[in-house]
Amino acid sequence: MMKAGISIFVVFVAVAFFLMTRKPSSDLKAATMSELNGQTAIAALDANNFTEIEWLDSVKHIGQVKSGEKVEISYRFKNVGNKQLVVSNVIVSCGCTVAEKPEKPIAPGEEGVIKAEFNSTGRIGSNHKTISVHTNTTKPISSLSFDVEVVE
Repeated sequence: MMKAGISIFVVFVAVAFFLMTRKPSSDLKAATMSELNGQTAIAALDANNFTEIEWLDSVKHIGQVKSGEKVEISYRFKNVGNKQLVVSNVIVSCGCTVAEKPEKPIAPGEEGVIKAEFNSTGRIGSNHKTISVHTNTTKPISSLSFDVEVVE
């Protein structure tokens, strides 16, 4: 019981530290723990509510796009555990990408989507971008990525 309490405290401190030290981005559409309702935030930190996620596609190869195009990218996942899956945050590696997460928990057996949009303006050449997805899973951070070649 003591170990569970310490684990929850450590996760809470780590999440708080991460949220306080990350650089805010005006065009980043990502919820912080404070934007979640109380029960959802607690579920995301409580080891008793951990579930499992299966990414149906976590790497995308877009190919070539013309500079100025906006590219929509979707990453599908499935809750393969037996608890509600909560996506608490999505963080992009660059201001040229905006990501959205599901606002509601994903039920066991159900699928969800992380949506992203890449703005190719001023990004001539090869681009590799990542999105970190924070969930209430035994592996709490998943990494998504895409590659795109921007041409004039």
